[in-house]
Amino acid sequence: MPFLEEAMAHPDPEDAHWHGVDAGHAADGLTVPTALIGGWQDVNLDQTLRQYARLRRSGCETALLVGPWTHQSALQQGWPEVFTESLAWLRAHLCDDRSGLRPTPVRVHLGDREGRLDLPDWPPAHRSRPWYAAADGTLTTRPPADTDPPLTFRYDPADPTPSLGGPLVSGRARTDNRPLEARDDVLTFTTDPLPEPVTIAGAVDAVLRIGTDTGHADVFARLCDVDPRNRSTNVCDGLRRLHLPEGGPDTPATVTVAMSSTAHRFPAGHRIRLQISGGAHPRFARHTGTGEPAATTTRLAPVRISLHHPSALALPVVEQTMGA
Repeated sequence: MPFLEEAMAHPDPEDAHWHGVDAGHAADGLTVPTALIGGWQDVNLDQTLRQYARLRRSGCETALLVGPWTHQSALQQGWPEVFTESLAWLRAHLCDDRSGLRPTPVRVHLGDREGRLDLPDWPPAHRSRPWYAAADGTLTTRPPADTDPPLTFRYDPADPTPSLGGPLVSGRARTDNRPLEARDDVLTFTTDPLPEPVTIAGAVDAVLRIGTDTGHADVFARLCDVDPRNRSTNVCDGLRRLHLPEGGPDTPATVTVAMSSTAHRFPAGHRIRLQISGGAHPRFARHTGTGEPAATTTRLAPVRISLHHPSALALPVVEQTMGA
């Protein structure tokens, strides 16, 4: 389709081709009271949170509700809360009746579990806690020795690592990741069962030391919640396209993969898992393994990707006393 080919020909969002397309800057001077509603598995979540930050900076009265929804399920499973919030906001600002407003501007659900956080702002105060990927597949708070051998996998664009769940317009966003994690082109790192609950709220990042044999690859990182039955359910994820300097897989570069924001509580007895792969197709267009433009390349080239130490998952941990 011509518009898609044109978009693929301009992959850099800073390209002059896209100037004037982003309407988000309208929020910088907005004064109309604005309520934003989204879902942790909504494909538009990151945009919603960026707009919330812009509105708050402009001094606009702003409310934020984020539930355990995709884009469409907010008006399916979430409709009682969504409509209650919306009508209360309209009564407050059109009828001067603020009795239905919640006491805090922000309400976020803790994943798809019962429980939520009522907050004065987003994100809440938190401490960034690193969990390190170890060579034996564990995820630990103790950094491994940087002399430990890297872990390597082969990404083949002719058989690209598939997408399974994740932020969507509709459909099953949170699902069992075990079929995906059984593939040879997916690395997993998992904590021991948690002795007490861990609650996170804010942006999740993976800070990785990555090397490749070609310099061209994608890195997909995903946070999962593993229950006592070993079911691994995705929480949040992100992908970063790499163009690494020459030097091969033994010359790693430190890269940060932004894995979106979330609010989630890992119960005691559950485990935290970091998943690393070379893509999530077709949710993200597969990397062809070459440095050629995605819109015109005709070649597919396998890539060997190495994860060096120390590489870490950075979690925004909040106090256990927060939330219902």
